[in-house]
Amino acid sequence: MKKIIEKLNISRQQRLLFDSVFLGIVGGISAQLFTWMLHVSNRFFMEKLAGYIPPGLPEEGGVLKETIGAHGLWLIPVVTTLGGLLAGWLVYTFAPEAEGHGTDTAVKAYHRTGGFIRARVAPLKMLASAITIGSGGAAGREGPTALISAGIGSIYATLTKRSDKERRTLLLIGMASGLSAIFRSPIGTAFFAVEVLYSGMEFDAWVLLYTMLGSIVAYTFNGVFVGFQPLFNVPVNLPRPDIIAYSWYAILGVAGGLVGVLLPEIFYRVRDWFTALRIPPHVKPALGGLGVGIIALFIPQVLGGGYGWIQEAIDGRLALQLLLLLVVAKTVALALTISSGGSGGVFAPGLFIGAMLGGVFAKLFHQSSAAFVVVGMAAVFAGAARVPIATLLMVTEMTGGYKLLVPAALAITVAYLVQDGLSRRAKYPTLYEGQVHGRTDSPAHQTRQLKYALRLLADRQLELAKSVSHLDVHPLLEKGIPVDLSDDKQLVLGTIKPDSEYVGKSINAFCAEEHFRDIDLLAVFRGKEMFSNTSKIHFEAGDRLLLIVSPEAWQKQIEQFR
Repeated sequence: MKKIIEKLNISRQQRLLFDSVFLGIVGGISAQLFTWMLHVSNRFFMEKLAGYIPPGLPEEGGVLKETIGAHGLWLIPVVTTLGGLLAGWLVYTFAPEAEGHGTDTAVKAYHRTGGFIRARVAPLKMLASAITIGSGGAAGREGPTALISAGIGSIYATLTKRSDKERRTLLLIGMASGLSAIFRSPIGTAFFAVEVLYSGMEFDAWVLLYTMLGSIVAYTFNGVFVGFQPLFNVPVNLPRPDIIAYSWYAILGVAGGLVGVLLPEIFYRVRDWFTALRIPPHVKPALGGLGVGIIALFIPQVLGGGYGWIQEAIDGRLALQLLLLLVVAKTVALALTISSGGSGGVFAPGLFIGAMLGGVFAKLFHQSSAAFVVVGMAAVFAGAARVPIATLLMVTEMTGGYKLLVPAALAITVAYLVQDGLSRRAKYPTLYEGQVHGRTDSPAHQTRQLKYALRLLADRQLELAKSVSHLDVHPLLEKGIPVDLSDDKQLVLGTIKPDSEYVGKSINAFCAEEHFRDIDLLAVFRGKEMFSNTSKIHFEAGDRLLLIVSPEAWQKQIEQFR
């Protein structure tokens, strides 16, 4: 028996290794396709319609020069509004889960739906994001690429009939592969895919081997077409930091942590404001685009991902007042673009904000602009997104600034500790709302733990003391009485009505829908059987659902249960 199990384990590992190579190639292709679509969209909206060309990265065929057409900047608000309107119509008509920054959707799919992402999401995300960013939206390529490539991994898992555990693995491999190709960062993106799942210092390490292989294959495949040079050009003769310089890096880390606290709060509170607006969701991204366009009339540097302006900051060509202004302006523009329902990522804007903050410190303390801009990029995003290890590796790979590993590690550590300490009671502590603190908080792992606990109780291997018998929640749940939990959540047990709209729906497709986002499905009971959130099961009348919900979400869904 032991030999058979070992053979099964080997065959499973070999299969995942093949999957990693395959998804690495597919991730490279999808990144190339998305980059091409983004280029076409940018040329149509910004260059042809608005007559504006921002500085571009030389490594991507761009020129570090800003070009303003005959009409000046006056057509930019028209273009950003049009882009938001088109993207909003696409997303909210065909796949509402494709709105916002796609990494969060992928993270939620990992934790809550067994890695299931609807097949239509990837192509829609690609098109909507190309329109949003190409028309000047202050968003980045990370989120769309993460969701596109993760969606491909989920589709591949469906076609090859994989278990939920393997589906989640393939989702992460796909995510790492796409990000590796688009950012030319094979090691950092492999860590990002497993670290972004949790807001605490924890990640699913066993997947790292496969995300690493997939990202390396994608990086190599992509390099055949665009080369292997880092995205940003950093001088090779950076000064070696002394004790004084390290103290400035530490202070930059404190500032990065403070910005990392404010960034998620501003981002999601603007989202809440847009959510409360009593207008169709299809037009909200257009309203956000209009706001970005108005800002761009005075500060055009906020448009798009802003990689060209980051390079300008690295080269020390931006004035102190402009650097300081851009920290604030880009934060607001990012919130208007994505929090309104637009489609794009937060990674590039996060790097932009950190780069400008680093440039401010370089000017104030008369330090190397290149060094402080690179370290600032890492410090802000590592704190705001709670991904310190991945950010350290990604930023150094994207810039080639390997000499800055030690000062960047210092600033990131300080920024992470400051951000974590100050945001513990914040309503929105991190940029990725789908993150959970640790493995024990993940519904993907809670289901397995629940199975073990129920099995122990069923087999009478675990007996509860009589002194705590009054804590038995089963009679309460059976009578339909919610049990209060922490964080204003409740544990409820609902039985699906025969005429419920849920009957016949697969669990994963159901959980991916917009109205189910605030509900965690722990288990489905059917007779004496218990199922987790697996795509192979469809709801039937009489199924009992064990849910963790907010009182508001339960009241909206209660008519589906008896």
